[in-house]
Formats: sequence, structure tokens, C-alpha cells
Amino acid sequence: MSTWRPFRQVDVFTTEPYRGNPVAVVHDADGLSTEQMARFANWTNLSETTFLLAPESSDADYRVRIFTPGSELPFAGHPTLGSCHAWLEAGGTPRQADVIVQECGAGLIRIRRTADGLAFAAPPLIRSGAVDEATVARVAKSLGIDRDEVQDAQWADNGPGWVAVLLADAQAVLDLRPGIADMDIGVAGPYPPGSPAAFEVRAFFPKDGATVEDPVTGSLNASLAGWLLSSGRARAPYVASQGTALGRAGRVRVSQDDDGTIWVGGGTITCVRGAVDL
Repeated sequence: MSTWRPFRQVDVFTTEPYRGNPVAVVHDADGLSTEQMARFANWTNLSETTFLLAPESSDADYRVRIFTPGSELPFAGHPTLGSCHAWLEAGGTPRQADVIVQECGAGLIRIRRTADGLAFAAPPLIRSGAVDEATVARVAKSLGIDRDEVQDAQWADNGPGWVAVLLADAQAVLDLRPGIADMDIGVAGPYPPGSPAAFEVRAFFPKDGATVEDPVTGSLNASLAGWLLSSGRARAPYVASQGTALGRAGRVRVSQDDDGTIWVGGGTITCVRGAVDL
């Protein structure tokens, strides 16, 4: 039996190659052990690597396992869109014409095609609500800012564990020079009305004793959207810009159905195609 499996590296939240957030996608991953998946994800050293498998649920089109270099995640946004893109490009045919259903650790995630690319339905939050003052102060210290620069903070955890922070404006977000973070921190600040993007977003998380910035983050933007829309700070549809401080040009498009479902989407493009020996 061949150990070579089809492989794609997909840039997500962009229509211009190498300007979004890449995800490594291994096809036909049934039969791989968790150890093999984890080792390969550690080797790619991307923020996430995913593995496409046959679904276990009769309602799903495919199943995906999502790994960072150090752990497995129940859900993440840009890997969801990148994996769906790869599955469709490889000839995947969804059971329903208007929606693709992904099975993952967080359950069944609906994905649909839009004029601006694929979009996933934001999953429910695992943790929400106000952040205690001690944690807000700790977050501010990690970001290298004074406590009074934090306009508001909320738990916005839909899997990765985000605490979300709102600053006065987009420039304040771009000016951040964080120190050492000990939790996953998402930061947003509004652009002036009429700007191409409504918010600038940045995402920081700890890794190996340092703070790493994620280029474009679907899970964070999904949970941020719920908070910003419900609090009246945003009105759907809107566009969030992310990755600017890293030289990227990520664009996350947020919309909301009449029933309240939030959709998070953007462009996806394959940048690497081949096979990997696992």
C-alpha cells in the first residue's frame, strides 16, 4: 500500500497568493494515527495542518482533524475554509447543492459558497461573557499597553480559547508591540466610517515561551463578530482586515442571516499541490 497522500497548501482569506494565512491539507488521511498527524503538523510548523477523512456522521460530507504544531484543535476557521477548498478542488461533491457539511471535533460545521468565496457558519461559543479585572490587566500588560487603553473585553472562545479585546481604533491595534502572552488574545479596533474595512484585527498566542501573531484568524473573527454585532458596535455585512502588521492583506467577510446565523468567509487559493509520504 502506498504511503504517499495527495497534499495541498491553501492560502485563506485572500484572492492574491501568499497574502493570507496558509493551511496544509493532507487528503485521504484515513489510516493515519494521531501520532503521525501530530508529527507531520509539527514538521510543517504552520499555524494549522489538517487531515481529510471519511465522515463518521451520515450528515457530513467529509471529516477533518485540525492540528497546530503542538496540539489538536476541535475547530479553527481558516483551516475549515482551506480544507473545504481542497476537498472541493480534489473533486468532492457535497450531498446538498447549496451547503457543504464538515465534521470536526466541534461537531458539524456548515460551509457555503458566496460571491466572495467560501464562508462557514460560526459555531456556538464554549465560553463568553465579561472578563474579570485581573485578567484584563494581565492582557493589557501582555499587549504592552495601559489598562485604560482597553475599551472592553469579552471571552470569545469557540474552540481555541480566545479572550477578545477592543481598543479605541484601528491604529491603536496596528501600533501594538506585545510582550510575552500567556493566553490566546484577539484584538480589534474600528476604522473610520466609510473605510474599506470596518475593523483591524490582530491575534496573538503563546508558543515556546514567545508570543506569536497569527496572520488571519477565522475562529477569532467568528467569535468577535458575535460580540461586535450583538453589542451594536458593528453592522453586518462588514469586512475585517487582518495581517497588515505582518505584511499580509487578509480580508475576512462577515455576514448575518435573518435568523441570526453569522457567516465568516473570504477567498481561498491553492499555492502548493503535490503529495506527501506519511
